[in-house]
Formats: sequence, C-alpha cells, structure tokens
Amino acid sequence: MTQTVEAPSQWVPIALSKMIEAGTSAGVVAAGAEIVVWRDTSGVAHAWEDRCPHRGMKMSFGFVRGDHITCLYHGWEYDETGICQYIPAHPELEVPKSICVARYGVAEAGGMIWAHLPLGSDASASPDVPVMDGVKSVYIDAPVATALDQLRQQGGTECGVVNVVSLERDGTKMTIGIQPISHAQCALHITVPESATKDTRMAVLDWSEGLRRRIEELEATA
Repeated sequence: MTQTVEAPSQWVPIALSKMIEAGTSAGVVAAGAEIVVWRDTSGVAHAWEDRCPHRGMKMSFGFVRGDHITCLYHGWEYDETGICQYIPAHPELEVPKSICVARYGVAEAGGMIWAHLPLGSDASASPDVPVMDGVKSVYIDAPVATALDQLRQQGGTECGVVNVVSLERDGTKMTIGIQPISHAQCALHITVPESATKDTRMAVLDWSEGLRRRIEELEATA
C-alpha cells in the first residue's frame, strides 16, 4: 500500500497530456492517493478514485467506451459523471444513482493533466502555467524536497504554482511539474515549448535521465 502524503488542497500534475490518448486509461498515485486518469473518445480527461465501488477492482484495469469507462471485473459501466449506468448481470435494472465512483477536480494546462487533491476538495481556478508540450515523465526514488532542491541548484525557480519549476538550460525553457507519489518517491513531468525541435527534445531527455540519477544518488547518501 502506498503511504499517504499529507498535502493541502491544491492542484497536482499527474500525467503528461500526450501520454493519455483518447479512449485510454492509466493508474497513477499522487500523494498516496490511487487515481485513474482516463480520456474519453471525444478527448476529455477525467481523474477518479481508482476503485470500482462494487468489489474494489482498479478502474484503471478497465476499458473506455465512448464517454463511459467499464470495470474489468464484472463489467459495471460508469458515465463521465462517475455514476453507474449499466450492470451486465442485471441488464434491466435501473441502477441507483448512489452507485458511483468518486471524482477529483481535473484540469489540463501546460501540457499536463492535473488532479485537485484531496478527494472532495473544492477545485480552484486551473493552474496558471505556460502553454507547453510534454517530453517525458521521470519517476524518481526520492521525495519532492530532494528533487526540488536539485532543480533549484540547477537554476530552477518556482513559478507561483505549488511544486512547479521553470528552468532554462542551453537556451531551452522548461516547465517541470512535480508529482508527489509517496514520502520516498516523486515524478517530474517535463515540458518544453511546442516549437522545440527534435534535437532539443532529445537533449532534454538525456538531461532528465542524468538529473534522475543525480537526485537518487544524493538521496542514497543523505
């Protein structure tokens, strides 16, 4: 079980927008909370508790049909509001609206998908970050504080949104969203301007791997 990270009510980046294609889903962990992030076939992103209320199966193991997502275990089907609409074992049943999956506030900004934590909190205005394009999500065996400190040492500055850093390297401007996973893990969602060339993106990929190794080495010797 992932250890919960206590955090104030805030937007947290949970994935690069380009990594969640229409009609797909993925399971993520943010501040210890298990979340299914999925995109319906019209392209709208959703972030829900990753748990079917029937038997607790992860919704991220299921599949997307139109604007519905279906649990893999018994085929219970939920619409975009999280309410169950169909139970295969009882096809004639008018499903009670009380059967539903808890939803997070969700936003897309700066090439990232964001969830508003904790579950049930009132979502504020969407994160105010520059229009960017995702390059890579880097998963690191180190807490947010260690990653943030290393980004600051490389010239990064926080840009007014919690755990979001602006950094320029070799003339390339990056916006990096930091996702707390647990007390000992985090992810960096690295984005660049949409106009960035292929060579620039490859250089950022190489830099990001070096950064990950550096952060984990620092954490191991701390």
